[in-house]
Amino acid sequence: MSQKIPESPKSVKLKHAKLLFQNLVNHFPTFFLVPFLVILSIKLSCKSHDELLVILNSLHFTSIQVISCTFLVVSLVTYFCMAMPRKIYLVDYACFKPPHTYRVPSAKFMEHAYLSLPLKSVNFQCKILERSGLGEETCFPVASHFIPPSPTFRLAMEETEIVLFSAMDSLLEKTSLNPNEIDILVVNCSLFNPIPSLASMVINKYKLRSSIKSFNLSGMGCSAGLISINLATSLLQVHKNANAVVISTEIITPNSYLGKERSMLLPNCLFRMGGAAILLSNKKSYEKTAKYNFLRVVRTHKGFDHKSYKCVYEEEDPEGIVGISLSINLMEIAGEALKSNITSLGPLVLPASEQLLFLISLIGRMVLRLKWKPYIPDFKLAFEHFCIHAGGRAVIDELQKSLRLSNDQIEPSRMTLHRFGNTSSSSLWYELGYIEAKGRMKRGDRLWQIGFGSGFKCISAVWRCNRTIKMEQSIIHDIPWADCIHSYPVQIPDLIKL
Repeated sequence: MSQKIPESPKSVKLKHAKLLFQNLVNHFPTFFLVPFLVILSIKLSCKSHDELLVILNSLHFTSIQVISCTFLVVSLVTYFCMAMPRKIYLVDYACFKPPHTYRVPSAKFMEHAYLSLPLKSVNFQCKILERSGLGEETCFPVASHFIPPSPTFRLAMEETEIVLFSAMDSLLEKTSLNPNEIDILVVNCSLFNPIPSLASMVINKYKLRSSIKSFNLSGMGCSAGLISINLATSLLQVHKNANAVVISTEIITPNSYLGKERSMLLPNCLFRMGGAAILLSNKKSYEKTAKYNFLRVVRTHKGFDHKSYKCVYEEEDPEGIVGISLSINLMEIAGEALKSNITSLGPLVLPASEQLLFLISLIGRMVLRLKWKPYIPDFKLAFEHFCIHAGGRAVIDELQKSLRLSNDQIEPSRMTLHRFGNTSSSSLWYELGYIEAKGRMKRGDRLWQIGFGSGFKCISAVWRCNRTIKMEQSIIHDIPWADCIHSYPVQIPDLIKL
């Protein structure tokens, strides 16, 4: 383990100066009002009862003025109460845990690859898997266990049923929700879109009401989970006293690729089975029992085309060491999408000190044309927990660097990738389950979920914990992590030689 390098006196002074600046700016109203109120209280305390009555009578309020002021205050209070958005609660959620028989260790993955693919494609997948950060417990559906894989419609339907219905059953059991109480249903899956739709399958299976408002989203990649949350929360702002269920998944069976295009071989190495069901509600009865309060969703979009998504495959020495990397264009586009998301989200969640520094940096670069580096706000001041889409090790590393997060803050994303792989739109809920199972989620804690997807989309969801979630209760109810949470975190090497 490397020793911690002591900070220089200059850096310590800068840290203390920034801390002083933050306290002054963030608590400026307090610093201004408290002395004023203290002085006013001292002045009034020196007055006698008769003197105070004389001052009050000198104001000369007429009955018309009193009625008018009262009417104005009542009108303003009524307007603001009606204009305020409805409170939306995340009551609970459930993640799908694949059966142990679906497990695909690295050795089995490579054995199947050797029997199904050309040698160059096998070598490429081997080098990707060595650096992927995936563990030995990730799972494939039944179709991928055949040699060669058998991505038939029947097996895709079997995978769909086991993922959707298992997640839904777990959610109904955890929340004691009657299916007839579901008013809104949103299901998202990008790759597999049969007729009838996945939403229709859920409605028919659980005999949901004929008047239910159902939506089936497709083609939006890994960001679809939070896009579905955005849709559901928007509908809950319109419909009073309603429950909404969101089901996020990605069906892996149609994704089995046996060709030579390396960019299309990547999903074989990273994507695994997964799914999640989430219950949202605006009912007042959930005010104390719900896990989280919904705060906001921010969505940004950057132009992206298939030419920006390339893989580099080069033999660097006679021993066959292969260097593999994603095209820099992809990471640049992802970075631009994140920057736009930060610009939109920052004013809504950051303390005043960080907003002021960001504004000064923006004016200096855009208006005064100064050669300053863009100021990245310290989001650790706004959030206690971070869930970054576990799309791959490179994505997690890049966001950790960009947002200046510690290893502890990025731990849920890395451990989720290691244990479950890239489960696409549902990965953020496995990460949240990890935080809860570790007993780290306390009442009042703020959570930032960051999703990336096709397009290129970056979407954020912000939540506040409504009640402290105890570790023991979470392990009992959170099935995916129940049997392994005590063995995490694990050390993930940069390279695992296969």
